[in-house]
Amino acid sequence: MRTQEDFLNAAEAIVFDRDYRKKITDNIAKYDSAFQKGLHQYSNLELARERAAFIKWKVIENLDKYLIEFEASVVRRGGKVIWAHDVVTAQNEIEQIIKRTQAKTIVKSKTMVGEELQLNDFLRKKGLTVYETDLGEFIVDQAGEAPFHIVTPAMHKSRSDIAQLLNEKIGSSLDAEAEELSNDVRNELRDKFLHADIGITGANFLIADSGMVSITENEGNARLSFTFAKTHIVIAGIEKVIPTINDLDLFYPMLATYGTGQKITAYNTIVGPRNADDDEISGDFFVVLIDNGRSNLLAQGEQRQALGCIKCGACLNVCPVFKNIGGHTYGSVYTGPVGSVTTPHTNGIDEFKHLSFASPLCGKCTDVCPVKIDLHNHLVRNRRDIINAGTAKSGEKIMWFTWKKMMLSRNTLNKGNSVKNFMLKQFFKVSWGERRELPKLAEKSFNHLWRERFGQ
Repeated sequence: MRTQEDFLNAAEAIVFDRDYRKKITDNIAKYDSAFQKGLHQYSNLELARERAAFIKWKVIENLDKYLIEFEASVVRRGGKVIWAHDVVTAQNEIEQIIKRTQAKTIVKSKTMVGEELQLNDFLRKKGLTVYETDLGEFIVDQAGEAPFHIVTPAMHKSRSDIAQLLNEKIGSSLDAEAEELSNDVRNELRDKFLHADIGITGANFLIADSGMVSITENEGNARLSFTFAKTHIVIAGIEKVIPTINDLDLFYPMLATYGTGQKITAYNTIVGPRNADDDEISGDFFVVLIDNGRSNLLAQGEQRQALGCIKCGACLNVCPVFKNIGGHTYGSVYTGPVGSVTTPHTNGIDEFKHLSFASPLCGKCTDVCPVKIDLHNHLVRNRRDIINAGTAKSGEKIMWFTWKKMMLSRNTLNKGNSVKNFMLKQFFKVSWGERRELPKLAEKSFNHLWRERFGQ
């Protein structure tokens, strides 16, 4: 977690790091090119977005119904559903599963909910061995870092950075190309899948009517994580549910195109509890449903729409703030525009209110969102709620009170510009920024010029 001061200091440092920003710019440029090509598969993109937005809206507005249906479907198939209202509850429940199964080794595929739960640190402190199996997650885990981006965790690292890191950790060649580095990681992890006691995965979608879990990936590591392990634990936010399996024909290409620019991702797996006659899926199946503040966001009549996010990361890739300051600066698991909308509600307005102001409100995030979340206007609504909650600083309150009084008084506005320039300097010098020159008001206002010309 970063306070507002920490956030500003981190942003100040990163925006002047040219090497760092070049890596981000280059990687996002590659995404943009692929994304534009991926859009060509749609004959009517807006209709697809409207349909996706409607399905997610219907789910969020009836979330209790769909979650209960999902739980009943999982239990009917022989699986178990565990409800966790916060991080501690989820950690404890997962620990109990591990103790009951006497597991020692865990393989884990990419999941942002795992970052919410700080699961790796928690399990390792319990003496367990945990392997991240997604390539990007493996890299940042080896570096001791949090994911930089919700889709591409190691976006901030160049090939040479990764080669240097893997040389130190697993003995890769410093001159290795990207394919060689991938093969080195694959060879490092292959036997880990075969001997793991538990496989932990996230979920892209929870299918309410069938009790199945849909996992989308490009490497096949998620499939391997639960295929050989005796126990499969799925951790997912309560908002991940969709009504039926038929909805996937819309969401699969949508997530692929907006996430990575593909027509469809390489591996799309639908998995659930083992039926009695199913020999391909072994062991126990658990789904841990995570609230962790999502109900607070659900209680917001307007901003609850943000729970419909399918975690494609498109809004991060177009956001000028994210492009400049990067993902680690935010100090939260979910970054960029959607993280700035949701985090103050899920993690606390007092601690994260500054994120709602970390946006130029240009609207690019709203324009690109595949499920049409009104992101930039939700940021404005967050700002309104922050003020209404009384969390603004006293100096800021006084400033805006004075500003309002001035703007509502014609006599005050007609006073000399020297007074107004003084007020601008006193109130806005810090917030305007030390690298920008404060605007200087003209000697004569429009009102003065009008009176001189027309005498009214």
